[in-house]
Amino acid sequence: MDGSFLDYLTPEMRVQVAVAPVVIAMLLRFLLGRTQFTRWSIAIGTMWFAVNVLLTPYTAGIRQDLMEVSSRFR
Repeated sequence: MDGSFLDYLTPEMRVQVAVAPVVIAMLLRFLLGRTQFTRWSIAIGTMWFAVNVLLTPYTAGIRQDLMEVSSRFR
């Protein structure tokens, strides 16, 4: 299998993969209250979201799309 599993996901699924941990952490915060566990889960979920958003342009499919867009303006 070449590349990462993100290369095989649709854009909608990529957004869901990035957002799901944050949403789950917020639901836990709502249900369990303000605890150390919910603070850590929100922090980790937020970092997961940030990493996914920052690394998305470096997946193979997105790189190819970006190269095609830049060549259209030449």
